[in-house]
Amino acid sequence: MISFAQVKEKDSLPHNIDDYIFVKPGDSLTVEFKGFDLLPKHKFKSRNDIRYYLWFRRKVFKAYPYAHLASTRLDSLNARLERIKSKRKRKKYTRQIQKYIEGEFTDQIKKMTKTEGRILIKLIHRQTGKTAFNNIKELRSGWKAFWYNTTANVFKLSLKTEYHPESENEDFLIEDVLQRAFQDDKLKRQDSKLNFDFSKIVAERKAEVNVEVYKQMFAKIRKKQNRKKKKK
Repeated sequence: MISFAQVKEKDSLPHNIDDYIFVKPGDSLTVEFKGFDLLPKHKFKSRNDIRYYLWFRRKVFKAYPYAHLASTRLDSLNARLERIKSKRKRKKYTRQIQKYIEGEFTDQIKKMTKTEGRILIKLIHRQTGKTAFNNIKELRSGWKAFWYNTTANVFKLSLKTEYHPESENEDFLIEDVLQRAFQDDKLKRQDSKLNFDFSKIVAERKAEVNVEVYKQMFAKIRKKQNRKKKKK
């Protein structure tokens, strides 16, 4: 009892009171909310389609951080280059950024699957507003070699691939995964530099999820595996 009596409650204001609003009796309070979109629930044709969507979502989650990083680094590079007048210093700084990004990307990208590599190339267009091809064209030849060695040649993909969620089913699925992940704070939001309104796109598609291409892809893989087993 004595020990409890010695403990006194202390009322104190937080160190930073700028984030608080003080309201007196009779005052009216207006709170402004930032706009946000409510996405409709998915419409799947079957329970099996849900599995394919979740598989695809994992692919997007793996590729997105690298596209986010590439966009951030390229934005920093371009902003810095605008302030550097000397051509020699511009080349030197570009070379430094290139080596830095290569160090962050190379091993991880080579571990990606073809689907993840394709998603990455599309997301680079989404994040930067330029295709991977156009991004590397503006930089050194070494940067071009890096991208071809780690993505185009490894995955047999075109670096000119663009991102069109309004017309391409896979791109719609990518954007759907991203927007829902942003709302749930599962991925760090980075708005697209391309001009499209996803809320209108998802409304037009009525939130229907089409994963037929991936079902066919896995069906082909299973056939090949069965053929190999029979040969053995």
